[in-house]
Amino acid sequence: MADIDLTLVDRGRVHADMNFVVDGHSVATYSNQKPEHDYVEFAVWNLVIETAEATVLWDTGSHPEAGDGYWPAPLFDAFAHVDAADHHLPDDLAGVGYSIDDIDAVVMSHLHLDHAGGLEHFAGTGVPIYVHREELPFAYYSATTTEGSIAYHAPDFDHDLNWQVVHGDRTEPFRGVELLHLPGHTPGLMGALIDRVDGPPVLVVGDEAYVGANYEDGRPMATGLLWSNRDWHESLQYARDIERRHDATVLLGHDLDRFEQLQGEL
Repeated sequence: MADIDLTLVDRGRVHADMNFVVDGHSVATYSNQKPEHDYVEFAVWNLVIETAEATVLWDTGSHPEAGDGYWPAPLFDAFAHVDAADHHLPDDLAGVGYSIDDIDAVVMSHLHLDHAGGLEHFAGTGVPIYVHREELPFAYYSATTTEGSIAYHAPDFDHDLNWQVVHGDRTEPFRGVELLHLPGHTPGLMGALIDRVDGPPVLVVGDEAYVGANYEDGRPMATGLLWSNRDWHESLQYARDIERRHDATVLLGHDLDRFEQLQGEL
């Protein structure tokens, strides 16, 4: 099997309260009724997966006008992608040696605003966009009604896109790239196990675990970031089991330290 090359693409930084990401990170107690809050910088990234069959883009990042009224104001206030305007998808791809035209397929881990904002570049192109069966209807339901999750924005994904619907818990659309259903953060969240010849496998858990405390310590995200707490815990155990069995390198959703470490290792 030919080796698979992986390239992390830096898509900027989101600033948010750590309480959103790690439930109960700072809480008031009788002895400390006004605890300090940690306002933290998180990484937004994409991944180019170069296989013998195709050049695959993992997620598409935020829309560059996120802070200029494109995102609903309450969402930007909570999760401020402060430099989105400096991170257009074509420019960031060019920075690592690729162009939009080089992309043969896109895998959407899920369709939240900070992951689906670049899908517009693939509208009308026929490029396959892989999305899980449980994600697409929930995204439309959430974005077009007052129910579901507020983290979906219809203008991100309501385009003429060549949706390729992924069914089940595991599927391998490209040799060496196995997509994994990891529901919890959203109903259709996908991760991936990427096999490599010249290095350890890479387990992309994505937003199943925003940061190390979610993954290593099993501390869940706040309720507002979880579609299902029970499914989240089950997916975490599933991912950890895969990591142990394959001795895989783990790529987390938004952990800045882990992102910067893996930039130099993948």
